[in-house]
Amino acid sequence: MKKTVFILTLVFFAASVNAQKSTTTTAVVKFDATTPKDALPKAENKTVIGYLDKTTGSVVFEAAVNNFAFTNAMIQDHFNGEKWLHSAAFPKFTFSGKIDKLSKVKFAKDGTYKATVAGTLTVKGTAKPVTAEATFVVANGKVNAAAAFSIKLADYGIAGQAIDAGKVATEPKVTVSAEF
Repeated sequence: MKKTVFILTLVFFAASVNAQKSTTTTAVVKFDATTPKDALPKAENKTVIGYLDKTTGSVVFEAAVNNFAFTNAMIQDHFNGEKWLHSAAFPKFTFSGKIDKLSKVKFAKDGTYKATVAGTLTVKGTAKPVTAEATFVVANGKVNAAAAFSIKLADYGIAGQAIDAGKVATEPKVTVSAEF
């Protein structure tokens, strides 16, 4: 009997610890560099890997650069090319950060919570700090997270004729959404 209680306690403990860490392989990152001159530089990646630790507030995302899908194949080729993101040499975008004031987000209680997430975004081998306001929606034990922020392409060594001509925004908007 004592052995059974001990084993059940271990199983329960392991399950509760595991419930504090969540992953997803279907997070979505959208990249919007549209301008008044061109509405096409817009892409979406639906195969982003995400990790959330509800006890520490750690948040990590990883996206394969060549999985960003554009409606125009030529733009997609430029996006992945050597002059832009050079996906052959730099195959991933990564973000690693933390939820600020983690106690504001009640992961065990259904509701909508706002919090700041701050961390490091690495693009094309260059790491820069990024801060974004995030919304966490908790419902029936699932967590949906969403955030939006802008980046400066020049900060990551991304330049080119299309940017100079005003066809690509110098500060595109990046949106992230995930269900954990």
